[in-house]
Amino acid sequence: MPSPEIQMPSTSLPRKSTHQVRVGKILVGGDAPVVVQSMTNTDTADVEATVRQVIELAEAGSEIVRITVNNNPAAKAVPVIRSRLDTAGCSVPLVGDFHYNGHTLLQEYSDCADVLDKYRINPGNVGQGEKRDIRFCQMIEQACIRNKPVRIGVNWGSLDPQLLARKLDENAALTSPRSLETVTREALVDSAVNSADLAQREGLRPDQIILSAKVSAVPELVAVYRQLAKRSDLALHLGLTEAGMADKGVVSSTAGLVLLLHEGIGDTIRVSLTPQPGESRTREVRVAQEVLQSLGLRSFTPQVTACPGCGRTTSDFFQRLAEEVQEHLRQRMVKWKTQYPGAETLSVAVMGCVVNGPGESRHADIGISLPGTGENPVAPVFQDGEKICTLRGEDIATQFIALVENYVDNRFGDGTDGTPSSTPAQAG
Repeated sequence: MPSPEIQMPSTSLPRKSTHQVRVGKILVGGDAPVVVQSMTNTDTADVEATVRQVIELAEAGSEIVRITVNNNPAAKAVPVIRSRLDTAGCSVPLVGDFHYNGHTLLQEYSDCADVLDKYRINPGNVGQGEKRDIRFCQMIEQACIRNKPVRIGVNWGSLDPQLLARKLDENAALTSPRSLETVTREALVDSAVNSADLAQREGLRPDQIILSAKVSAVPELVAVYRQLAKRSDLALHLGLTEAGMADKGVVSSTAGLVLLLHEGIGDTIRVSLTPQPGESRTREVRVAQEVLQSLGLRSFTPQVTACPGCGRTTSDFFQRLAEEVQEHLRQRMVKWKTQYPGAETLSVAVMGCVVNGPGESRHADIGISLPGTGENPVAPVFQDGEKICTLRGEDIATQFIALVENYVDNRFGDGTDGTPSSTPAQAG
């Protein structure tokens, strides 16, 4: 499963200039596209389960995958996981997530340290007092020895208590003390920036450092990253530390990411959704992709425009058609990424009635406009703004998908592998 070339559509959104970091074969920051990443929730010591989930996430579109390295069995498993992934043709970069004992694991398990493409370090829990800087520097030393990049990731829930206490004492001495939220935000940013400065003094280059300062509330996230972007030119990793479940998680993550990305802040993103029991982890990848594609920052899969439905569309035919077309395109993109470069920019319209249907269909690369309520399924199809045919009958979905396949082959390929241009459609 080779890494596809990253597509980056033209966009008028600004991008803050940051140092570019190489994570495996993926570039983060600088003029590189905003990268989508995710994290497994398996026991890393369970090699089979972890390999299976990493491949699932990579195939869904995660360009970097983070795995927990929390104990000796996990550290021992990492080289085996990397080897299994390589054998399966999955070259996705792996990030080791270290807390509390990373300094020990990186020194004792050199094979683990060697095969990881990046280390994630939380300066808030590597140790207290003098041990904090010593252990942090031990981890940075391992990164320098192996020429590995590091994400210095500060979290609201594990902020260095001594740093926060000092900031609170300083605030209390002010004539007009600031709010607890303001002081905590400043402490988060200080922790990230100061840790990055220490890492550079220990020999890590700016193009080997990615920063993050995660919280769980959208307003705090935006405020923290605005400060971080002002104080540092290092690449930034965006995301809520815990977004939540279902709609709440999707909405919270989207709100925070969109606000920051629209200001040009952010070089890589993760949507931290709490999955339902048994639910695939890939939903967080799709949400992250949709955020970037909606902003015009990336293109991942053809976009299907479908009307929401109203009293003119009491039939669910157009809804089922839209879902069938979207799922077909999503599945086909696994092959189209390499066979038809550029196919991810395709726009498809599936409209439910004559009010906006023809217009929206003309604006799309290829679109279909259904007639609405109480009418037989008779639907004109538009391609590049021109009506090309009218579809009739019970198999309109099959006919339309065949036309989409043919369009993709003719536009993005050599026109020899798609569905033949002759279809059951009747010209009209």
